[in-house]
Order: sequence, then C-alpha cells, then structure tokens
Amino acid sequence: MRDLLPPIVAVAVAGPADWSGELLPAERAALGDRAVPSRRRDFTAGRVCARRALTALDLPVTPVPAATDRAPVWPAGVVGAITHTDGYCAAAVAHAADLRAVGIDAERHRRLSEGVRRKVCRPDEEADLARLPSGPPWPTVLFSAKETVYKVWYPLVGTWLGFPDARVTLDPDSGTFHAEIAPARLAAAPVPDPPSSVTGRFAVDDDLVRTAAVLAHR
Repeated sequence: MRDLLPPIVAVAVAGPADWSGELLPAERAALGDRAVPSRRRDFTAGRVCARRALTALDLPVTPVPAATDRAPVWPAGVVGAITHTDGYCAAAVAHAADLRAVGIDAERHRRLSEGVRRKVCRPDEEADLARLPSGPPWPTVLFSAKETVYKVWYPLVGTWLGFPDARVTLDPDSGTFHAEIAPARLAAAPVPDPPSSVTGRFAVDDDLVRTAAVLAHR
C-alpha cells in the first residue's frame, strides 16, 4: 500500500508473525470469545498493523478496538483504514489535521460471479470496462475501488453507501480511479459537506488487486 498513498500516511503491511500477534485488552474485548479462527487471525493482523502504523506517526501505542459495526475505532485525532484478504493485511493511518479520511482495500485475483458483478457494476461502468485493455481483472479492480470509496465515506457520513451509489471510472494509463457519488445519496447525507467525489490509485500485482484513496481538507 505504501506505493499508493502520500508520505503523510503511515502504512503497515502484515508479516507472517502478525496474524498470531498480541491484542491489547480493549481489542480482545471488541473481538469477543466466539470469533471463528479466520476472523481472529484477520482481526489480530489488522490491529497489529494498525498499532505499528500509529507508532510510525510518532503516536503512543494505543488500542484500536471495533465499533458494533466492526469499523475500527481510531484514537482521537487519527483517520485510517484496515484491509485484509486471504493472507494479506494492511493498515493506513494519518493525522486528522492532515487529511479528512483514508481508504484502502485489497482483493485477490478472482473472477466476480455474474450475480456479484451485477450488484457491483452499474450499466455505464460495464460499458466502460468493455473498452479497457484485456488482461487485468477490471471488475475486481472496480469492486476494490468501491470498497475503498466506502471506507472514505462511512467514517465521515455514517450512512450506508451502496455499490450503485458510486460511479467509478478507471484510468489504466495513470493507475487511478475516480468516483462520483450519486446526487440522491449526497442529498440524503445527515452531515454537512459529504464527499461528492473520491479520487484514488490502484495497482494490479501477480495475484493481488490494491486500491487506496485519501480525502484532503478543503
């Protein structure tokens, strides 16, 4: 993720030991005793990475528990995001004084099922994808970009953002994406100045799709 984000964002990517690392008491309480092993591994790696990223901002070691909706609860004055997928986990954080929001997502190369693709891709986006060069898993890149957009939107607005609510275009030449939020969703936002657009970057590696975006202060 480091290559997709500006220097003011601290990034940590999980190593082999991080998936079974130590949780702080508040993090253990947020995870609970009934979490299945896969959930426990993902949660643990995410929190280890989050704390390592926080220390890279010269902040003290601080727990990163989860809210009832499973979103990370960052320390005051911090914005950030966590992503994990099949053996990959990363966290990215920044000072809230520097950025309004940070979003990241990672997905393994997988062909989206037709049912999932219909939910993720709007008809105009499908038309765009058909014009892109063959090779990369463009629907998966689009899916990941929308996940990143949601991680930017939700901490600021606090409401759901469905796949059709963000119109995403991909630029393979620059490795960037741009999302425009549906006017109806903006009108219904319960906060002033919701983000009307999000621009980010993407990378397609051997078996991993990564996306990231930041939202600057106006």
